[in-house]
Amino acid sequence: MEDRNVTEFVLLGLTSNPRTQGLLFALFLVTYLLILTGNLLMLLVIGWDPHLHTPMYFFLRQLSFIDAFYSSVIVPKLLRNLISEWKTISFLGCFIQISLVIFSAATEACLLSAMAYDRFQAVCHPLMYVVTMNERVCSGLVIMSWVLGISASLVNTFLLSQEHFCGPNLICSFACEVPPVLLLVCSDPHTTVVSILTTMVILGLGSLVLLLGSYSRIIMTALGINSAKGRSKIFSSCSSHFLVVTIFYGSGVSRYMTPASGSTLELVLSLQYSVVTPLLNPLIYSLRNKDVKAALRRMLTRRSRLTL
Repeated sequence: MEDRNVTEFVLLGLTSNPRTQGLLFALFLVTYLLILTGNLLMLLVIGWDPHLHTPMYFFLRQLSFIDAFYSSVIVPKLLRNLISEWKTISFLGCFIQISLVIFSAATEACLLSAMAYDRFQAVCHPLMYVVTMNERVCSGLVIMSWVLGISASLVNTFLLSQEHFCGPNLICSFACEVPPVLLLVCSDPHTTVVSILTTMVILGLGSLVLLLGSYSRIIMTALGINSAKGRSKIFSSCSSHFLVVTIFYGSGVSRYMTPASGSTLELVLSLQYSVVTPLLNPLIYSLRNKDVKAALRRMLTRRSRLTL
């Protein structure tokens, strides 16, 4: 094959069947609207209700923003390709999407670790909780999460973009992500692969270790309480976050720790953490959280009174 520089990529997407594409377009459009509605509603409720101005909900608000942003990086392009005959994306556009995906995933991993640390302090050191998790500490953890996410995004995207792409330009996915794009590299991607693996170890496995460490201490503390009601309260307050962590890491780690091949399983895993997880997170936190449900009722009641 004659060497040539790739100026655009073709996203093969989920299917080439026109009827199936129409059904998927309707499905993902509804899903995307639900994602935006759920996460923006969480942002609104937490910001509006003073009862939710606590460290736990401060982090949850940041998580809702990242989830809405994450899905907005993926779904609009996916919807466009489902109804468009031309499924191309420019070289620049592809790497912008890659950078935003890395940023979103890395930042969310850090935020989930910060939320686990918050629950650890609340359960294991309740008397010092207000002092330990003050506004300055919470803001610092969020800023650190954003800085690490941006740094991981810039470094890995830059290194990948410097590789030589001579063709083919077919991406076996519905979005530009590192694994399928890395398959198209014609040069030796050793430096890029090392950088990506280092990022995964430091941010991915590192944050996972912090999560497991925090929850191990939480479980030990809960088991040491004689009161069944006390144990139940602890597990109830942490169950939503633990469920979100399981879904996020279960799909994300499976996607990036397996060799890229363009299989159906890889597409399902990509949909899991880029579409399904942002949809489930606000549902999990709202349906399993009495404070959020109470705040939502108060907000809706007040608005209904104002309209009368």
